[in-house]
Amino acid sequence: MKVIETKKAPAAVGPYSQAIEINGFIYASGQVAIDPEVGKITATDIEGQAEQVCKNVGAILNAAGIDFSNVVKTTCFLADIADFKKFNAVYEKYFISKPARSCVAVKDLPLGALCEIEIIAVKN
Repeated sequence: MKVIETKKAPAAVGPYSQAIEINGFIYASGQVAIDPEVGKITATDIEGQAEQVCKNVGAILNAAGIDFSNVVKTTCFLADIADFKKFNAVYEKYFISKPARSCVAVKDLPLGALCEIEIIAVKN
């Protein structure tokens, strides 16, 4: 196993890694909209938070030497399912290869986040 870590994405807020590489797969922990430059969530709406989440995911993918086209599965969490359409409008700009996906609404997310994305990617 290899730990994937970058300062261009937020540091883990608990006892876990940003991502792990094993057998050609990258398993990334869920990313919320923490701006790594200031260490907190700065966006207040779903579009702004979804943009930051995707940037954080992209930074982790980049640190692993891959990009969004290598993502095979995402799991998305929304604090409010009413944000589904707005979230998708941002999501589809980044995940253009249309990986398999689950998207669910949850009661709460860490740090009061509005959305979270975790990914599984493969190195070619």
